[in-house]
Amino acid sequence: MASPIVVTELDHVVVRCRDQKRMLAFYTEVLGLTEERRLDAIGLIQLRAGRSLIDLVPGTPGPYEQANVDHVCLLIAQTSLDEVARYLAQHEVETIGEPTVRYGATGNGPSLYLRDPEGNVVELKVPDDAA
Repeated sequence: MASPIVVTELDHVVVRCRDQKRMLAFYTEVLGLTEERRLDAIGLIQLRAGRSLIDLVPGTPGPYEQANVDHVCLLIAQTSLDEVARYLAQHEVETIGEPTVRYGATGNGPSLYLRDPEGNVVELKVPDDAA
């Protein structure tokens, strides 16, 4: 079976922050990113990085995380995430949960989480206009 996955660009990266205030100052004041939105209920701050986002969330790495990057999201061309999940299963790739609609750099759109061979979490997301 040919791969139904065609990566088109990076959607967002989520960074866990021990000192979120300092990280926000660095990314906005030093690197010049702009704040796009906040979700105070979960402590999320989203910063615009060109067509992509950098999400800052409070906290330290969990027991299965080696660093402070929570996950990387790759924007993919329009496709069925059910087909993608079947393709990943054929390649013995662990998926996490079911496909669901999530917010990213292009707005809301269906996405699916998986783990790479090193255990890192990768999100595959279909852009909003393809949903």
